[in-house]
Formats: sequence, structure tokens, C-alpha cells
Amino acid sequence: MRVREGDYLAEVDIQLIYTEDGWSPYLSLEDAQKLDEVREALRQGDLATAGQHARIYSLTPLAV
Repeated sequence: MRVREGDYLAEVDIQLIYTEDGWSPYLSLEDAQKLDEVREALRQGDLATAGQHARIYSLTPLAV
């Protein structure tokens, strides 16, 4: 899953859970917390913490 915050993009590995009910697919609590932690770390500019759970990319706008 990708999380964008400011000039950064993080790719976070998560596992989607598929079931027969109408709420499928969904995330585990741990994966949801991991996404929140990465997003908050990116907001604070803490790339080291975000990088513990994700691959981090810097986005550069292009003038066309």
C-alpha cells in the first residue's frame, strides 16, 4: 500500500484479509497501526522511523 505525505511516498507491505462477508477485504489492526505510524513519521520528517516499515521515495514535481 502507498502512503503519500508532502513530498514523500512510502510503500508499506501489508496483508489484505479476504472473507466471505461484505466487509472484505480488510487490514489487520497491526497493519493499520503500521500505516498510521509511517504516515505520522513522514509528517514529522522522521524518515528513519518511516523507513523501518516502508520503502521511502522523495517526490519531485515536474514542470510540463
